[in-house]
Amino acid sequence: MYTKKQRIAAISALLAQNPNRLYSLEYFQKLFGAAKSSISEDIAVLRQSLEELGGGKLQTVAGPHGGVRLLPVMPLQAKDRLCDELIREMSDSSRILPGGFIYLADLFYTPRFADGMAQMMAEWFYGTKADLVATIETKGIPLAMGVARLLNLPVAIARRDVKPTDGPVFSINYLSGSSRRLQTMSLSRRMVREGARAVVIDDFISGGGTLKALCGLLAEFKIEVEGIGVAIVNKYPQKKKIKQFQALFLLEELSESHIDLISYK
Repeated sequence: MYTKKQRIAAISALLAQNPNRLYSLEYFQKLFGAAKSSISEDIAVLRQSLEELGGGKLQTVAGPHGGVRLLPVMPLQAKDRLCDELIREMSDSSRILPGGFIYLADLFYTPRFADGMAQMMAEWFYGTKADLVATIETKGIPLAMGVARLLNLPVAIARRDVKPTDGPVFSINYLSGSSRRLQTMSLSRRMVREGARAVVIDDFISGGGTLKALCGLLAEFKIEVEGIGVAIVNKYPQKKKIKQFQALFLLEELSESHIDLISYK
C-alpha cells in the first residue's frame, strides 16, 4: 500500500515526465490501488504546491473523458536568469560572421539553453488546439522538439534537401529573405494530415520569407497555423512578410564589431 507522500511524489514525477498528457483519476486509482477520493486529495495538494512554489499549472478536465495534466511554466526569476545569460552569450562580438550573420548554432544545440527557450515558447501555445509543431531544418529543430514535447505533439520538419526516406513529398519554391536566393522547401506527405492545425517554431526571423513559405507549404495541406514562435527576430527590415508571431529576443543592432540584443521578457 502506497502512502500519501509516495503517491504525490509519483504523480508529480509522472506528470512532469509527460507534460500536457491527460491522465484520468481512474488511471491513478489502478496504479496505486487507492480510492478516488484519496487521489483527488493528492491532486489538490499537488496543485497547491505548484501554485505556491511555481513550476507549472495543474489543469483539470471534467467529464467522462477528463482527468488531470501538467502544463509546465517556468518561474519568472528563472526566465530572467536564462534570458540574461543568453543575451550575454549571444552578444559576444566573437560570434559575428562575415556577411552580417551571427554564429548561434552552439546555443541552439546546447540542451540547457534549447530546453529553456522551448519552455518559454511553449507557454504561448498552451491554449491552442494544435495537432502538430512544424519547423524548418536545421537550427529550429531542437526548439521545435522541445516545444512539441511540452505540448505533447508530433513534429513535422520541412526540408531543403529531400531524402529517399521521406517518401512522397510536396515541394514549393520561395525567395529567402536573408540570401535573396530562390530555394526549395519540401514536406513529407506522411508527416502531416490534411485539415490539421499547427504551431510553427523557428530559431530566427529577418524578413520573414522563409516562415511565410513554410506557412504556404502547410496551407497546401489545408493546415491552419495556430501560432508562430521564434527565438530571435531581427529589427530590420521592420516590415516583415508575416505579421502574427511571437519572439523571445529582438536583435536591435548588428555591426562588424557589435551585437545588441534585448529580451521581450
